[in-house]
Amino acid sequence: MQVPEDSSQRSIPEHPSAIKVGEQQLKAIAYSLDALIPGLYLWLGPLRIRLGGSLPEKSYPGTIHSSVGLAVVLPGYRIYSTYQDSYDPR
Repeated sequence: MQVPEDSSQRSIPEHPSAIKVGEQQLKAIAYSLDALIPGLYLWLGPLRIRLGGSLPEKSYPGTIHSSVGLAVVLPGYRIYSTYQDSYDPR
């Protein structure tokens, strides 16, 4: 008879691309804000919502250096954002 393993001692390894996906989402928000592409952008820790905007160019190095923020970019290059830091890498 086999004894079942204790599920509390097992850990599920995190997929290596999970971090990359989150970073890419934040990079897409940073790129869209930097390029003033109209849209609504929200980032709250691991939750990232981008309505509008664009995916970043492969060579774009920027990112957002805060864990919480909200931004709206309107046509005509109007931007309203809680984020005031740089998009440059640290």
